[in-house]
Amino acid sequence: MPTVRSGLMKVAVVAEYYPRPSHPGLGIWAHRQALAVRAKGIDVEVIALERPIPPLHALRSLTPRGGGPDLGPLREWFEAVRKQPRDTTLDGVRVHYARFVSPPRPISYGAWGRWASPAVAHALDDLVRSGPFDLLHAHYAVPAGDACRRWMARRGVSLPLVVSVHGGDLTYAAPRSQTGLRTVAATLREADAVLVNSELTRDGVEDLIGPRRRLQVVHLGADVIAKQAEPYPNPTLATVANLEPRKSHADVIRALSALRDRHPALRYVVVGAGPGRRELERLAASLEVANRVEFRGALSHEETLAELARCHLHVMASYDELFGVAHIEAMGAGVPAVGGAGTGAEDIARAGEGIVLVRPGDVDALVKVIDELIGDPKRRRALGEAARKTVADHFSWERNGELTAAVYREVSESS
Repeated sequence: MPTVRSGLMKVAVVAEYYPRPSHPGLGIWAHRQALAVRAKGIDVEVIALERPIPPLHALRSLTPRGGGPDLGPLREWFEAVRKQPRDTTLDGVRVHYARFVSPPRPISYGAWGRWASPAVAHALDDLVRSGPFDLLHAHYAVPAGDACRRWMARRGVSLPLVVSVHGGDLTYAAPRSQTGLRTVAATLREADAVLVNSELTRDGVEDLIGPRRRLQVVHLGADVIAKQAEPYPNPTLATVANLEPRKSHADVIRALSALRDRHPALRYVVVGAGPGRRELERLAASLEVANRVEFRGALSHEETLAELARCHLHVMASYDELFGVAHIEAMGAGVPAVGGAGTGAEDIARAGEGIVLVRPGDVDALVKVIDELIGDPKRRRALGEAARKTVADHFSWERNGELTAAVYREVSESS
């Protein structure tokens, strides 16, 4: 059993979602957490999983319904792969991109840890050769956590394993197949500690594997932007999220349509990429609000924060959101948020003011909240200032780093 070395503790972080040239905002929270624990005296190196296979929406664009093939998404993917480095350094953190191949996500995601295992093993072997490390931290049980435990079993290595559950393990990997269910459950049971992003996620983990001693809520963080950016001249809603149905972009577009007469200048900025864009564009066109909706695509973290700071409300009443880091990023910029009742956004609402919750799918309730806040600038600004305070008091990266580093040290010392 390796022991903690004198000097800095060294942690290997393994993550499927981590910033890269093709998607600089992807998994930015994992990078910010790495920086936060480094600030607490912990040396961090990252292995980011990279799957160089075109996404299904890019392949489907080759055989669209009606019309000719659209080569745009495939060209974008090829360009992203071409630019992707094998190794880089982000803000002083060394990152190695471990490439692996696997069958399409919908039919095989629960087994991706097995497919990713050789690439992760190669990267971890390289890391060991450069000097021993004390702990593995995997973001998500599948595929990162599963690949880590496979490496330890294959190499006969016994290292403390911390697994962070952000939602996908419970909402996607485990429900879709028996393989996914078994793999998520086994990985979480074998982990020395499990970190979850909300009380709702904690409940989900306990439902899956039962109570366990080291199961701790560690909320992700956000920066507080002290100076208010110059807002857009027209009232503007924003959603920062992947373009997928559960994020409820469609409900915001429906609300925008319902409010067209009461707020004729109201517009909607969508930041994010994903397979749902075409359907959302069609919906906006059918409701005659396409000229009010702007799809900005995937932006860098800095560009995303700058965009949020200029908007008036962040609206994302998701159906199964287990936290909602985009909400606290908007709130840190002084922008009130509208989230989904009964989701992980409840943790944010319990912490303080700055977010209003509506039942996911209730477009009438969404229309009412947007109407009230857009129509009352004084109340909206007061809510924005309260939002900043909520983030500063409860959702700082410093707090996240402190709690995470404490778990690292506790697990290492007891191993």
